[in-house]
Amino acid sequence: MPQNNERVARRSFIVCLAMMTSLALLVPVTPSFAQAAGHVRVKIAKAALLVGGGAGSGVLTWRGRNYPFKLSGLSLGITAGATISRLDGWASGIREVSDFTGTYSSVGGGFALVGGVNGVHLRNEKGVTIVLQGPKAGLEVAANLSAITISMR
Repeated sequence: MPQNNERVARRSFIVCLAMMTSLALLVPVTPSFAQAAGHVRVKIAKAALLVGGGAGSGVLTWRGRNYPFKLSGLSLGITAGATISRLDGWASGIREVSDFTGTYSSVGGGFALVGGVNGVHLRNEKGVTIVLQGPKAGLEVAANLSAITISMR
């Protein structure tokens, strides 16, 4: 009788161990509710005289997938000129890809004569923060408040 009990206990232990191993392999390492940063690449063209407007497109690379998006914006303040910018950076605070879309606000300024460097720090209502920098070409003097809307293509 004692041998039967040992055999049953051993089998139960092996079955339990196999089930736990299978469960560990099936559950993802990063839960879906965890935040992950994404790489952002944007091209923007804008023109302004006191009130400015701009439009562009870009790609968010997040969790191994590319998500193309378009953006449009409006700026108000001391702004004059026209530029084209190619910006590169990171978006943080993304829980799901839909968090990336929305209206972002920024306060900034800059100067470009033929070529210059542009940097921007944006935040939307869902808590996503985008930090971008890169070269811009054209003529612009700016000190303004901007609102940028991002939507998926």
